[in-house]
Amino acid sequence: MKAAVVRAFGEPLVIEEHPDPEPGPGQVRVRVEASGLCHTDIHAAHGDWPVRPNPPFVPGHEGVGLVEKLGDGVTHLALGQRVAVPWLGRACGRCEHCLSGWETLCEQQINTGYGCDGGYAEKMLAWADFAQPVPQGVDPVDAAPLTCAGVTTYKALKVADVRPTQLVAISGIGGLGHLALQYAKIAGATVAAIDITDEKLELAAELGADLVIDARKNDVAEVLKRHGGAHAAIALAVNEESFAAVNAGLRRGGKLVMVALPAHGTIQVPIFDTVLNGTSVIGSIVGTRQDLAEVFQLHAAGRTRVIRETRPLDSVNESIEDVLRGQVPARIVFDLGTAK
Repeated sequence: MKAAVVRAFGEPLVIEEHPDPEPGPGQVRVRVEASGLCHTDIHAAHGDWPVRPNPPFVPGHEGVGLVEKLGDGVTHLALGQRVAVPWLGRACGRCEHCLSGWETLCEQQINTGYGCDGGYAEKMLAWADFAQPVPQGVDPVDAAPLTCAGVTTYKALKVADVRPTQLVAISGIGGLGHLALQYAKIAGATVAAIDITDEKLELAAELGADLVIDARKNDVAEVLKRHGGAHAAIALAVNEESFAAVNAGLRRGGKLVMVALPAHGTIQVPIFDTVLNGTSVIGSIVGTRQDLAEVFQLHAAGRTRVIRETRPLDSVNESIEDVLRGQVPARIVFDLGTAK
């Protein structure tokens, strides 16, 4: 099988031929149809974060494909069934976090494309209990971005406890932000979309944003305050200044939900203003299996639209550069040659 491999941090990925992986007990082998390119994959390939993967490894945590081999003990998945393999590759299922519905905080978790090989390959392994069935009628090329970009932003809006009529600021209208905008609208919120490129601002308007803010020309906090301040701000732009801008634009009692992970990023939180205004700063990491099931249900019902473009896996290095230059409308999805 063909795979794109990180051999050394910061170096171009190498397209290699590998033997088909064999599923162990509780695992399945998936013939990958589509695999999304997430900014996290770029951080992984560059070794940007304090906890690093161990090269060589295959990145990718938005893999979608067909089950082609079952490991011992797997009875709830069937050969030929379409599944998605998300960032949460496996959790222990026994700790306080897992038992209380926060499996994404499990300290024993293994992350796809980081702690084990991921979806930048024609075939991959997945733990069967965490391989999410994809509903019939959902295009695998759509399902791939929903597997991370979708579930991550959906969860962030849950964490923010977004309610109808509230003003929600979405900072960064890209692969994650264009979906966050749609989930906020589904929740009944008034949405302020923030970006610095004409194409993404136009996309935000097309997707129904009530307020479009060009951060190149406007003081984001001032505009939000003029509209009463944001009840919640979902920080998706990989830029420290954007976090500070929307934090300053919160109303009293508002919540800043941090999602994007700038390498070595920090933000100064003014203690006096935070205490006086009763604002919150919250981290939100991906979503649970139940969250992903709901994301797929919404898409199957025609409630969301995935903005993406397909490319061959051989274009992985060029595609990474395009993402870093901000030249991608929303999401790149690698078509492994079998997506319909």
